[in-house]
Amino acid sequence: MPSHDMNALEQYTSDLFAPEDEVLRELRAEMPRRNIPEINVNSVEGRLLQFLLHTIDARKALEIGSLGGYSGIWIARALPAGGKLITLELNPHHAATAREFYAKAGVTDKVELREGAALDSLAQIGPDAPFDFCFIDADKPNQAAYLKHALQLVRPGGIIAVDNSYRHGSILDPTDHSPDVESVRECNRLMASDPRLFSTIITTNDGLAVGIVKPQ
Repeated sequence: MPSHDMNALEQYTSDLFAPEDEVLRELRAEMPRRNIPEINVNSVEGRLLQFLLHTIDARKALEIGSLGGYSGIWIARALPAGGKLITLELNPHHAATAREFYAKAGVTDKVELREGAALDSLAQIGPDAPFDFCFIDADKPNQAAYLKHALQLVRPGGIIAVDNSYRHGSILDPTDHSPDVESVRECNRLMASDPRLFSTIITTNDGLAVGIVKPQ
């Protein structure tokens, strides 16, 4: 099947299952105007995150990498009344945009955004655990480290999802030993081999590694 047909099929899926509302469309339009990288999930992937949350009746979620708040809105909207998303963001400009759009989306009561280096925040987040769900979509050189933290924070039966597991195909390039690619490779190996996880990679736009934490 030609690649352009795959794009059309993704648009078909988005239109049918994951249509964006005005807030999500506005946020996507605002990100380039505010010099925020357009590297967030798309609407189909946002819907996939919601699907995963619903499969485990998640009430408490952790997100590593808020960016402008796009994925956080999808996650928060899938949580029930009284549910909570703790999301971590290093960049104050990104964090301010995310808070603005959480308010516009009506999910502020479900979201707590913590600013600072994610590894520092994760070192202090233990009292908030256990989480039902963790979504990792942040700086790639620390991807494997974030997974190791998530394994300590997500309950048995919970789900860990890691974005960009294909790193735009770079994981297949034997000459690419850059820190981000090597960390993504290590993260994928951990997802595949850690006995605490039952995992796979879902072939999304750039690969979403998903693992269920096994009962201990």
